[in-house]
Amino acid sequence: MTVQAAPDTGTHGASATRELDALIIGAGVAGLYQLHQLRQQGLQVLAYDAADDVGGTWFWNRYPGARFDSEAYIYQYLFDEDLYKDWSWSQRFPDQPEIERWMHYVTDRLDLRRDIEFGTTVTAARFDEERGRWTVTTDRGETIDTQFLVTCAGMLSAPLTEVFPGQDTFRGTVVHTSRWRDEGVELDGRRVGVVGIGATGIQVIQTIAGRVGHLTVFARTPQYVLPMKNPRFGPDDVAGYKARFPELRDTLPRTFTGFEYEWAHAWAELTPEQRRAELEEIHANGSLKLWLASFAEMFFDADVNEEISEFVRDKMRERLRDPRLHDVLIPTDYGFGTHRVPLETDYLEVYHRPDVELVGVRENPISHVVPEGLVLADGTVHELDVLILATGFDAGTGALTRIDIRGRGGRSLTEDWSRDIRTTMGLMVHGYPNLLTTAVPLAPSAALCNMTTCLQQQTEWISDLIAHLRAADKTVIEPTKAVEDAWVAHHDETAGVNLISRTSSWYLGANVPGKPRRVLSYTGGVGAYRDKCAEAASSGYPGFDIR
Repeated sequence: MTVQAAPDTGTHGASATRELDALIIGAGVAGLYQLHQLRQQGLQVLAYDAADDVGGTWFWNRYPGARFDSEAYIYQYLFDEDLYKDWSWSQRFPDQPEIERWMHYVTDRLDLRRDIEFGTTVTAARFDEERGRWTVTTDRGETIDTQFLVTCAGMLSAPLTEVFPGQDTFRGTVVHTSRWRDEGVELDGRRVGVVGIGATGIQVIQTIAGRVGHLTVFARTPQYVLPMKNPRFGPDDVAGYKARFPELRDTLPRTFTGFEYEWAHAWAELTPEQRRAELEEIHANGSLKLWLASFAEMFFDADVNEEISEFVRDKMRERLRDPRLHDVLIPTDYGFGTHRVPLETDYLEVYHRPDVELVGVRENPISHVVPEGLVLADGTVHELDVLILATGFDAGTGALTRIDIRGRGGRSLTEDWSRDIRTTMGLMVHGYPNLLTTAVPLAPSAALCNMTTCLQQQTEWISDLIAHLRAADKTVIEPTKAVEDAWVAHHDETAGVNLISRTSSWYLGANVPGKPRRVLSYTGGVGAYRDKCAEAASSGYPGFDIR
């Protein structure tokens, strides 16, 4: 690696030019493994992350109640049996501090810190067509000259923080859940408002209720929720899941969702009584299994979906003693499984507390923020001391569109994706040679996958591609428009037959005004996606321009 002095930029001091084989954006689950793999090839590679430490999602999301909703023993790296077995989880769905400790364990075990630049944001990247290399700049005034630019920035890492007019006038504390302060936020005894009841909002609400002086929940879109069963692991439990390592390593990458379970029955094969018994048994499992491995027909057949939706609604009604809560908290205008399904622990019971107020804002939306609190469209003012925004993300695309990425001819990825969200298998983008991507649209990792399963597969594909180019003495690769068109068409055809494509949610980018509508995640299944990626590699990358 060469480092050359450059003139002072006036930003963070003297800038520098670094020459790399590969630059990785992000030091989360994907970035850490990608760094390890490319170092194993002998490449000069660095990872850059805006955070002060590793973890990605699990660094930024340290709000009260943050935890896995994938079982801990499957949210794992599977490339090294000793790495897997030398860490023991304390419970089925661990919380954020334990997850962060696990990520530190992985980082230190693989000695990755020496090749990570923390506290550094990549601000721009431009492809030099003559040299076939990327010029990357950071907020610290650095300039990096790299052959490959690998993005491991995460699919939920661009939070929607400025959502209401007047936020900057609020006298109290405003905090987005994904930007929770290291020192915490003072909540005890205070008047706290939470905006949003998606998966994150639910975790916050169920955790802080009873701790704050008064909790006001502003709810727009009701959610189907499933109860989480989260037993603590004893020595026998830990030994049991570790003994399954070969099975998990071989099966997780080939299931439909990257989880350990798979569809067990066809709806038509069972009687109504058998279906009910199956739903009851899976619901009692206390996991995402009802969503991801009960009956696949729920995603394609509206009648089947309605039956399963009504089953979940009944379960929620049984717990909500006050019928006035039903309209705000129980969905009726979309089907179960077509939105992200949250797991929860006594979340619905929170609304029976006298110190919790539920405010429905679908018909009477939030208008703006004033110094004393939130104002609704009808003029009602809710006075608050703390405002917590669980308002979601610009999913899939936002992490990269917030960087000024310029490809051939100076074309802008931000502008291209503002017109039409397109990728080639979620791994590359036509017009952007040597840009290799993870957790972006048109791959399962954009939403519908156990993330470690999919991110490992994507980073391994990228590593193999780079090794292939080096072995062939080639320096540049780009998907042609034809191969990208074919993948987009396949993606859209696959998505078009399921109910997710007919439901307005962040899965389609519907939560971001002006964002092009397309199902963000590949819905053909994790195993099928893996096979298609492997086929492209084994065939010598047909449809890719290699030179």
